[in-house]
Amino acid sequence: MQAIIQRVIEAKVVVENKVIGEINQGILVLLGVEKHDNEQSADKLLHKICGYRIFTDDQGKMNLSVSDVQGQLLVVSQFTLAADTKKGMRPSFSSAAVPDEAKRLYHYFVAQAQAKGVEVATGEFGADMKVHLVNDGPVTFRLEV
Repeated sequence: MQAIIQRVIEAKVVVENKVIGEINQGILVLLGVEKHDNEQSADKLLHKICGYRIFTDDQGKMNLSVSDVQGQLLVVSQFTLAADTKKGMRPSFSSAAVPDEAKRLYHYFVAQAQAKGVEVATGEFGADMKVHLVNDGPVTFRLEV
């Protein structure tokens, strides 16, 4: 399981011209699920995201986590993160989880984040989404477990 995380001032997801998920200060999580992933992968990645110190403290250093700043998460499924781009000019998605399993683990990840007390907004799994964000910094990281 892997994620691109972006520290944001605000972010939202639009499906069919309707905002379906929106946050203020927090982290936009683009979540990719691969064949070998399971609940333990999701738990480990969520723990890392919630504890990752990417928000600035009073001295301007990245020492605070999303939990420390009472930030929010916007979790968006991102099938293309599973792409193998090493060969040729067209990505291969052979390592991506099958849609039903990816959807199950995506919803599991969201539920576990909510259970931790983090305010979570989401995209719509499998939908054609438009993601709008103001990246703060910009600060962007690729995390995987």
